[in-house]
Amino acid sequence: MALRRQILAVRDALDPEVRAAAARAITRGLLALPTFPSARTVLLTVAFRTEWDTLPLVAAALSAGKVVAVPRVNPGSRMLELHRVTDPAAEIAPGFQGIPEPRPECAPVAAEAIDWVLVPGVAFDRAGRRLGYGGGYYDRLLPLLRPTVARVAGAYELQLVDRIPAAPHDLAVDVIVTESRTIAARQRE
Repeated sequence: MALRRQILAVRDALDPEVRAAAARAITRGLLALPTFPSARTVLLTVAFRTEWDTLPLVAAALSAGKVVAVPRVNPGSRMLELHRVTDPAAEIAPGFQGIPEPRPECAPVAAEAIDWVLVPGVAFDRAGRRLGYGGGYYDRLLPLLRPTVARVAGAYELQLVDRIPAAPHDLAVDVIVTESRTIAARQRE
C-alpha cells in the first residue's frame, strides 16, 4: 500500500535526536492518560526499527507494579501470544522477522486479563482508525480483548493522516498520543 510505504519512509528519515525527544514526549503523554494508572495488566509493544522507543513506558509500568504483557508472534497460527515480562533486558530478544519479543519461556498472559493495550500502527486518523503493518495480527487480537479495554496508540505526529480506509469490523483506538498532543479519537459507551 502506497500510504504505508510513504509514512514509513518519512518516519525512517526522522533525525535520531528528534525521534528520541518525540518518544520521551509520547511516553509522558501516555503516562498522563487517566486510563493508565488504574490499569493493572497492560499490553505493550517493544519498538522495532524506527518506531518510538517504548522501553521507558515498559519500565514505568513495571515500576508502578503493573503486570506487563508483550506480544509474541506465532507464525503458524498467525496470532499474537501474550507473555509476561518482568525484566525486559533479559526476557526480550529478536523474534519473528527481527521484532523484539518475549522469550518463549516467559509466562503466558490471558487476553481476558488485559486492561489497557498500546496498539501499534504505521498511520492513524483522528477517528482512531489505524493502518497496521499488513500482517493483520492486531486485527485478530483486539476482538479477543474485553470490550472495555482502553485501546491507545502512541505515534509521531507525522503518522497522522486525514483518513484511513477501514472495514466495519476494524476496531479503532480510543486515544492517540503524539509528541505534541493527545487526541480523543472516539467515545465508547
